Amino acid sequence: MAAKTQQSRRIMRLPTVKEKSGLGRTMIYDLMKEGRFPKCRRIAGSHIVGWDSWEIEAWVAEQLGEDA
Repeated sequence: MAAKTQQSRRIMRLPTVKEKSGLGRTMIYDLMKEGRFPKCRRIAGSHIVGWDSWEIEAWVAEQLGEDA
């Protein structure tokens, strides 16, 4: 089994989330509404949003049937 590496936690913006998940914007937001994709968060109280990188990585691992 391949060794897991702990990645540093960071805020991911939508283009990175799309790349990591393989999903498009509409699908990401539809899955968020259904509670099947990590929620985005407002950054510094502004209109800018981002996702927790650990939550995205865990979601991807779950989709691939791996332990998060």
